[in-house]
Amino acid sequence: MFAVDTNIVVRLLAQDEPAQSKRSEQLFRAQEIFIPDTVILETAWVLSEAYRFNRDQIITGLTKLFGLSNVHLRDSIVADLALEWYADGLDIADALHLAQSTQCQQMLTFDQRFVNRARQLSSHPVTLLT
Repeated sequence: MFAVDTNIVVRLLAQDEPAQSKRSEQLFRAQEIFIPDTVILETAWVLSEAYRFNRDQIITGLTKLFGLSNVHLRDSIVADLALEWYADGLDIADALHLAQSTQCQQMLTFDQRFVNRARQLSSHPVTLLT
């Protein structure tokens, strides 16, 4: 199994650099691939900020990628939950933080917007630290 860096995933999804995009496609077709959580986060950020992909494009690309039988994640349930919350308007980083923290008593933050949005999407408590 091969772990991949963000640039490999971005090339696959953005198809912006022909030679590297082709190599990424070949890799994903031929090997078992592990995508770390940090690569998911960075990929969403790069596609949004550098490539100006909209949220729906990012969700579609990542969902298709995660659905490949040879693609492995640390926890696919957490990744799916984070994508669901991201689709519902939570920031991708906050969505991953919250999805990975559901076994904890609560998630603490100084970000009131995160608290408000998380309350609409999840029963897991996100609390403002005062």
